[in-house]
Amino acid sequence: MKVMPRPMDVYEEIAALRRAGRKCAVATIVEVAGSIPSFQSAKMLIREDGTMVGTIGGGCTEAEVWQAARDVIESEQPRMLRFNLGQEAAYDNGLICGGQLNVYVEPVLPMPNALIFGGGHISKSLSKIASLAGFRTTIVDNREAYANRERFPEAAEIFADEYEDVFPKLPANDATYAVIVTRGHRDDMRVLRWAAEQPLRYVGMIGSKRKTLEVAKHLRKEGVSLEKLAAIHAPMGFDIGAVTPEEIAVAVVAEMIRRRRNPTAGWSSLSKSIFAQGAPKALQAAEPAAAEAAMTEAQQAVSATR
Repeated sequence: MKVMPRPMDVYEEIAALRRAGRKCAVATIVEVAGSIPSFQSAKMLIREDGTMVGTIGGGCTEAEVWQAARDVIESEQPRMLRFNLGQEAAYDNGLICGGQLNVYVEPVLPMPNALIFGGGHISKSLSKIASLAGFRTTIVDNREAYANRERFPEAAEIFADEYEDVFPKLPANDATYAVIVTRGHRDDMRVLRWAAEQPLRYVGMIGSKRKTLEVAKHLRKEGVSLEKLAAIHAPMGFDIGAVTPEEIAVAVVAEMIRRRRNPTAGWSSLSKSIFAQGAPKALQAAEPAAAEAAMTEAQQAVSATR
């Protein structure tokens, strides 16, 4: 006797996608009047790639809901759709029902991961406040005395190892927030070099504007594009006059929350980042020089093979 596979469950797929750090949308029939080709509470899950689990009845209604779900995934904002399956419209699409239904399409987002690089005083407050705000925190420091459970009891994960060894073990997607507060400029640059190349929701680095500009210049020389650097929140945190580690943590987490809740919004007027008003002239001026240097290097490499 052949055993048929069990149909995929919408709720199980939601949990699996969230664990994988992926977004989706769920459409639910929330109100019904008259006859429809499905039932109230019917659900359909739409993944980022457009594939589906479940159904709300098929036909033109489902096709329109599918399209709306793609927009909901992109904007991360819910929508309510109303359908009137009048006799004429329903007949044209094979749905001779004549009822009405409302479909609520909501985004389902993975739990945000806050990767905190550095285990100092600011990191201790950051981890606590970010956890309270709904972020899953991970601590990374190459010193065991700073990256340990005693200092960070609320953290989901703690890594006491060299940063480059930890990078492959970390989530790097649209639900990931990297916060760079290591013990020095050199370590900050090591982490920022990695973070700038990842598809992260937020990258923030502590330090002065002068330090940020110098780090950015160095990374430009290494080939990191200006476009990728221009998304970095550095100096990070909102300008609220924060002084103590706790206040600084509040300012940074507030900036992270804004990115979480308003993914398509531009820079906030409270942002301190040197990129908030566009790329600094010092980096723009370096663009042609970097391109020329890259061309020269390529020409030298070709000549060496002859």
